[in-house]
Amino acid sequence: MVNGLIGKKVGMTQVFGPDGTVVPVTILKAGPCVVVQKKTVTSDGYNAVQLGFVEDRPFKRVNKPMKGHFEKTGKGTPPTRILREFRVNGEADIAVGATVLVDLFAENDSIEIVGTSKGRGFAGFIKRHGFGGGRDTHGSMFHRAPGSIGSSAFPSRVFPGTRMAGHMGVEQKTIKNLRIVRVDADQNLILVKGSVPGPNGGYVVIRKMGNTK
Repeated sequence: MVNGLIGKKVGMTQVFGPDGTVVPVTILKAGPCVVVQKKTVTSDGYNAVQLGFVEDRPFKRVNKPMKGHFEKTGKGTPPTRILREFRVNGEADIAVGATVLVDLFAENDSIEIVGTSKGRGFAGFIKRHGFGGGRDTHGSMFHRAPGSIGSSAFPSRVFPGTRMAGHMGVEQKTIKNLRIVRVDADQNLILVKGSVPGPNGGYVVIRKMGNTK
């Protein structure tokens, strides 16, 4: 069985627990997703299911290769812009063209979410890597500078991977062991405790913990 869905981040809010405590939650629109392709060990070397995220507006700018990919289903599956694969244990017991809904999840389920972090543009050492910087008093001229980035005598070069200023964000992040606080099957929404990587409107992959990835 499929162990996850494609979702979209709606935003953050808070809910109140039974004892009155405030719980910060992220609202995710999880699905509906349609099964576009099934992959097996025989044909592809591994077992997986490719899902497409069905959005409110139909995807119209479809190129010929993708149009043919969706026509192969033979189920009249409408093209979707976002496609993701989910590994399964053994051959998936779900048909191509079937719809996977948010009722796959339940309250208090532990999940992991894969998303793309927000872009921060060009950032300095302190913001990007958390450098401490120099002190601000006693005539110090060393505040937000990086310090030494290598020795001049040997090896007389800067090693690859040295932490420097540069582009920050837009990286794939995986957050594990998040707890589902509430599931709204009517609107395909789940409320997850805590924060989720990415901006509002960003796409995420939601998977159950403990299953094949």
